[in-house]
Amino acid sequence: MKDPRAPHPSQARGGPLHGGHLSSEARGGPLDGGRLTTPTAALRTWPDNPVLVEAWRAGLGTDVLESVHRGALVVVDADGQQTFATGDVVRPVLPRSSNKPVQATALLAAGWSPRNDRELAIGAASHNGEDGHVELVRTLLDAAGLTPDDLGCPPALPGHETTRAHWLAAGRAPERVAMNCSGKHAAMLAACVAAGWPTGGYLARDHPLQQLIEARLGEAAGEPVSAVVTDGCGAPQHALSLTGLARSVLSLVQAGPGTPGRRVADAMRAHPWLVAGTGRDDTDLMQDVEGVLVKGGADGVHVAALPGAGAVALKLDDGGDRGRLPALAAGLRRLGVPGGTLERWAVTPVAGGAGVVGEIRAAVALRG
Repeated sequence: MKDPRAPHPSQARGGPLHGGHLSSEARGGPLDGGRLTTPTAALRTWPDNPVLVEAWRAGLGTDVLESVHRGALVVVDADGQQTFATGDVVRPVLPRSSNKPVQATALLAAGWSPRNDRELAIGAASHNGEDGHVELVRTLLDAAGLTPDDLGCPPALPGHETTRAHWLAAGRAPERVAMNCSGKHAAMLAACVAAGWPTGGYLARDHPLQQLIEARLGEAAGEPVSAVVTDGCGAPQHALSLTGLARSVLSLVQAGPGTPGRRVADAMRAHPWLVAGTGRDDTDLMQDVEGVLVKGGADGVHVAALPGAGAVALKLDDGGDRGRLPALAAGLRRLGVPGGTLERWAVTPVAGGAGVVGEIRAAVALRG
């Protein structure tokens, strides 16, 4: 059996991914014949964004603003028209895993026919690596005549704390199938099999599957992809504006029944545990807020869409997790979600000793 920690062929020296980065000879590299190959000036600088979230601490008679999270947030209505924005929502960002729902529609367009909506949900997931997640990824691969050795994502331990502890106690090494993006990679491979495309090198930007994904992301966002880099899982990652991201995910929940976009949205909302897992906010939000489609991404990105209402997308400048949910809850309130429904996400308690001495909450820029 191949060492699960060995580099995937797509990441080998001389392959389309060189050490986890696009080689200069690969499509999108510096030698790519006039295509966008280096970041534009806008992608090399950072905007002066407003404070979106504040962290307050007290406990001894004085309230202190301890820290802040700056960023940008946009809200669009059901027609995709901007109704609220703060910060730079036009500058391209890297949505990271928030792109996964739209990416999954490209896999369907390539001919992938998941046997059920559970497989479709895991194909758009950032899962915890819990037993049910890992087993579903294995069965998806098996149905396509593939094995975990075909995955191009790096090996990892489960993200779920209890599951990870069990793995370590059993002496299990990191495995590709436990990596949080393994469902996406398994679905990509299954789409290649369905389309008759090679599975080797499926992460290269010039592979037919990646070309289809790039085109689909731009189409759904209503704007061209402005840059392509390498994501943490080894797959191409596509830069879009926050406005484009909001519109792209909105297009899925607004799509007609049976269309690829609606199929992905319905599968994710029907199986929110598969999309993230135990204790994860995306799972809990989709369980508690009827009809909402939510997908977080690394480095402070989140997007949510509600049919008939609109969508919200945000990016925190610091790339952290702590301020995301108060900001997202503020955006969802602008879409008409009741404040009581969002209460657990709108304010995060700050602990001091054995009690609560403060809170993390939306700043004035989002409360107006």
